[in-house]
Amino acid sequence: MSTAASAGVSPMLTRLADEQATGALIREYGTLYLEGGRVVHAESPATPGMDVLLTAGGAVQAERWSEAVDRAGARQRVGRYLVEQGRLTDGALELCHLGALFDAAYFTLAPSSGPSRFRYGASHWFGTVRPVPVAAVERETLRRRELLRRIWPEPDTDTAPLSRIAGPGPTVPPRRRRVLDLVDGARTASQIALALGRPAFHTLVDLRRLAAGGLVAAVPEPPARAVPPPELAVDSPDVALLHRLRAGLEAL
Repeated sequence: MSTAASAGVSPMLTRLADEQATGALIREYGTLYLEGGRVVHAESPATPGMDVLLTAGGAVQAERWSEAVDRAGARQRVGRYLVEQGRLTDGALELCHLGALFDAAYFTLAPSSGPSRFRYGASHWFGTVRPVPVAAVERETLRRRELLRRIWPEPDTDTAPLSRIAGPGPTVPPRRRRVLDLVDGARTASQIALALGRPAFHTLVDLRRLAAGGLVAAVPEPPARAVPPPELAVDSPDVALLHRLRAGLEAL
């Protein structure tokens, strides 16, 4: 077993790499697609997909993206179609896809108590761009975990709704300012990333830096309301009615 696997990334993924398996590894927070034991695609509900990353920044027009999916999705050649039609260069496609792959893989490989399963032979409609060795995905996942820990050790900013902290605070660079402007007490890091059309991990980095600077904090969960035992719930309308009926009967 590799060092990364023993550190808790995914022993199952390492085994599939050793088997040179092809299919989809489905975990609680996302899915990794393998081809010959290498990762060729990743997706997670916590991260913007290729459609958002390509269209939000203007690299591909939304209608051109829809055209590529319609015409090449069934053949699993969406990425190649965009290049062949002159919508993207090879380099731009590889760079964007690699960033999206590592972004989604980070969340997919997060520690969880949920089950993992592997669907042999499954593939993704986007198609293969550049396969990445599993060891490289594991190393990058661990590097990102350590980076976030060094910036700000509290992980609740990654998943909870976030609120701004009043006060002057330090000067914020423009990129981080755009993230801070979307902190409204309701949005999570993933929702902010989606609104900006940016990789979610980069947004986590910005938010942890803002938290370390005392500018944002996770919104605390509301305390659970205690349910009084039946014998103490005397203010309930049903209970009060029963008391009045009993008093009336006793009077008769």
